[in-house]
Amino acid sequence: MSHTIAEGENALAPASALPSYLEADNLGPWGNYLQQVDRVIPHLGNLSRWAETLKRPKRILIVDVPIHMDDGTVAHFEGYRVQHNVSRGPGKGGVRFHQDVTLSEVMALSAWMSVKNAAVNVPYGGAKGGIRVDPKKLSLGELERMTRRYTSEIGIIIGPNKDIPAPDVNTNEQIMAWMMDTYSMNTGSTATGVVTGKPVDLGGSLGRREATGRGVFTVGSEAARHIGMDIATARVAVQGFGNVGGVAGKLFAEAGARIIAVQDHGGTIYQEAGLDVPALLLHVARTGSVAHFEKAEVLADELFWEVDCDILIPAALEQQITAANAGRIKARMVIEGANGPTTPAADDILKERNVLVVPDVIANAGGVTVSYFEWVQDFSSFFWDEDEINARLVKIMKTAFAGIWQVAQEKQVSLRTATFIVACQRILHTRELRGLYP
Repeated sequence: MSHTIAEGENALAPASALPSYLEADNLGPWGNYLQQVDRVIPHLGNLSRWAETLKRPKRILIVDVPIHMDDGTVAHFEGYRVQHNVSRGPGKGGVRFHQDVTLSEVMALSAWMSVKNAAVNVPYGGAKGGIRVDPKKLSLGELERMTRRYTSEIGIIIGPNKDIPAPDVNTNEQIMAWMMDTYSMNTGSTATGVVTGKPVDLGGSLGRREATGRGVFTVGSEAARHIGMDIATARVAVQGFGNVGGVAGKLFAEAGARIIAVQDHGGTIYQEAGLDVPALLLHVARTGSVAHFEKAEVLADELFWEVDCDILIPAALEQQITAANAGRIKARMVIEGANGPTTPAADDILKERNVLVVPDVIANAGGVTVSYFEWVQDFSSFFWDEDEINARLVKIMKTAFAGIWQVAQEKQVSLRTATFIVACQRILHTRELRGLYP
């Protein structure tokens, strides 16, 4: 069973009306995204006539995902795939398995993917998917059956030239391998390009696992250079220490920075002299959390936001920096490794306190950039070495950030608004050139 909500469903409603499938008083992350769009509209010139395109997802698919459990029962999970905009190319965005996944969240994540892809100028639109489930409560067999059933359900709208999923929260290379195999079995031929973030042996790209964290480091280093901050003497606090926060923390540490505080689902640890990052990464790989790391002090979770540092990297989930804690942050710069970690109200507070926010839509775009490299390599069946991939990634990220920084200075706006200006102009210009059919 599935329910599809297409663009323009309520044809008689005024253009400014909320889509009928959202509650006006409970917009969640999608509401944050809409506020970000509203802030950029005055800077779009004649393209503002198309701005409503940004506020309405192109396509939403809600699917029932029934599976046989190991105990013989049948369980049902709710899954989503949202294509926000495909004017510039196929939809592109991850799939997350999490017990708190909502439609509002997936819609917002898909929209941020549209902006992110346009910001680094890769030829993709924005999409996102998810299943409301706690995967830690599933056996490996149940996880595989759920992944395959979900892939079959959304198979009507994904494809190498239509919409390309990738890993996200609680999904990984193995999940992508199952998705690729399921899609290939259903279409009758091996389609390596239907997902990215796959194992290298199945057409995955070298450097993909570290790409998001490497992008965070690259853009953060560029931003630091612009404000006269020396990375080699910087103190860094990181929320989330997985593929994004862990890799970014490792690269900052290798550049001389001290990683003084780390928080994840297991707790918060602190060491003013600097944490032993290689040892901490091994500890997290072994135990699944930073909790009980011997070479650190334990902090109360709420004190993480008050750590005296130069750089704060939220690399966990969305809506972590809010009006309630933004005033306590002591960092000079926030680099958003996660998607949507800062609410609009918190953005305003940080701006008033002269904290530079390097937004998610450019800071964590390294992952999708190398996903694009993977997709290109799959189509050509010709694969690059890791040095070439990293060099191409750094070049694209630096070029994109330089353009965004220039717009921010010229228009005297935040880096987030500048990123939205650059990206939304590209999206809406393409929309205008293509026109409306029929």
